[in-house]
Amino acid sequence: MVAPNMNSDCYFTVVMKENNSIRQSVEIMAPAGSFESLSAALRAGADSVYFGVGKLNMRAHATSNFTTADLPKVARLCHACGARAYLTCNVVVYDEELSEMQQLLREAKKAGVDAVIAADMAVIRFARSIGLEVHISVQANVSNTEALRVYAQYADVVVPARELTLGRVREMIRAVQSEPICGPSGKPLRIELFAHGALCIAISGKCGMSLAAHHHSANRGDCYQLCRRRYRAIDVETGFELEVDNQYIMSPADLCTIRVLDQLLDAGVSVLKLEGRGRSAAYVSTVTAVYHEAAQAWAQGDWNEQRVQAWEQRLRSVFNRSFWHGGYYLGELWDGWSGAPGSQATEQRDFVGTVLKYYARVGVAEIRLNAADLQTGETIEITGPTTGVLRHTIAEMRADDLAGETRPISHARKGSMILVQLPRRVRRGDKVFTVREKKLG
Repeated sequence: MVAPNMNSDCYFTVVMKENNSIRQSVEIMAPAGSFESLSAALRAGADSVYFGVGKLNMRAHATSNFTTADLPKVARLCHACGARAYLTCNVVVYDEELSEMQQLLREAKKAGVDAVIAADMAVIRFARSIGLEVHISVQANVSNTEALRVYAQYADVVVPARELTLGRVREMIRAVQSEPICGPSGKPLRIELFAHGALCIAISGKCGMSLAAHHHSANRGDCYQLCRRRYRAIDVETGFELEVDNQYIMSPADLCTIRVLDQLLDAGVSVLKLEGRGRSAAYVSTVTAVYHEAAQAWAQGDWNEQRVQAWEQRLRSVFNRSFWHGGYYLGELWDGWSGAPGSQATEQRDFVGTVLKYYARVGVAEIRLNAADLQTGETIEITGPTTGVLRHTIAEMRADDLAGETRPISHARKGSMILVQLPRRVRRGDKVFTVREKKLG
C-alpha cells in the first residue's frame, strides 16, 4: 500500500486531561484490568486508577490483573497524567500468605504506588508500618462513626458499607468534618462511595454462596457469580413451585448514580469509585468520561436534567445489567433487580481488523480488515495498550488501485487493507471494532 514514510514512536505519549486547569476536590476513581483499560481511564479523565496484582485481590481469578513487574510502569503512567495509582489487596489473607502480601506491598511502595485498598488488618497494619497510604475497602463494612474513628488510626480514605442510605453516609461525613476525624496524614478522612457498576446480593461483598457450591470463595476474589443465574423455589415435599415475578431473584441491576450524583456530591463525598476491572477498555472509557464530565458540571453549577439524560444514554451504550438508580443510597428496592442474564448495552462492538501502521505526519492509519467488511459512515473504535480507546466515524477510506495509487472507496472487503485518517495517534497491533446500535429484547 502506498503511504508516506514516517518513523513511528512506540512509546506511550501522555495526553494530559482536557481542562486540566480546573481541578476538582471530587476524585473520579476508575478501574483498570489491563494497560488498555489503564490508558482508556487516564485519557477519559480519571483522577485515580485502581488495579490488582496476582491473587491477593477481589478479581484474583480473572485475567484483569497486572504483575509485580508492571507496578513501576502503572505508577509512572498514572503520575504522568496527574492521577494516583491504587493497588487493591482487599481479600482475606491467610497465615501462609503473609510474606507474599508483605513483599507485594514493599514492591508497590518501591514502585511509587500511592495507596493500598485493604480490609484485612494484617494488610492494613503492614502497609502503615512501611509508610504506604491505606484506603479501607467496602469489605470492612464500616457502618457507623465509631468504626470511622477506629480506622482513622490507619487510613486516609474509607468506603462505608454499601448498604447504607445517603442519609447515614451524610451523617458520617458531618462527623468527620465537625470533629474532625483525621487519618495518619493529619487531614480529615475522605469518604469514598461506589458510583457505578455491578452490585451483588451480598452484604458489602461478603458472600459464601460460591464457596459452598464450588469451594471458590468470593472473599478470596474467586466468585463464580451464582447469584447471576435463574432459580426456581420448589417445595420438595409437595412439588409446589413458588411463583416469583423475576427469575433473576438474586442478581441486582448495576448501580447507576448519574441521576442523583449531585446529591452524593452535595453530601460531601470525596471519591467516586467506578466498578469494572473485568470490563472492556470501551466500558472504562465511557463510564469514566461520563462521571468526569458530570462531576465537573456539578462543580461549575452546570448541572441540568438534559445533561443527565444524555449521560445516562451514554452509560447504557456499554455493558450493563440494566440500572438501579441510586441503589441503596435512596433506599429504593423496587427497581433493584436485573431481570436478564447478560448485558443490556445499547451498542454492539464487533471486531473487524488490526492496525498495521500509523503515519504520524498525515495522521493516517493503515488497517487490515481481518474479520469483516467496512464502509464509510460506520463508527469504529480502536483499542490498544497505549492508545486506550479511540472512537471515530469514517468519513473517507482509501485503498490501492491496480496501478498502486490510492483512491477513495466507500466499501472495503474483508481481507483488504485500507487507509483511514484519524484524529490522534494509534499503534501497530491495535484492534479495530465497528460500533453499531444493538437491538434488545
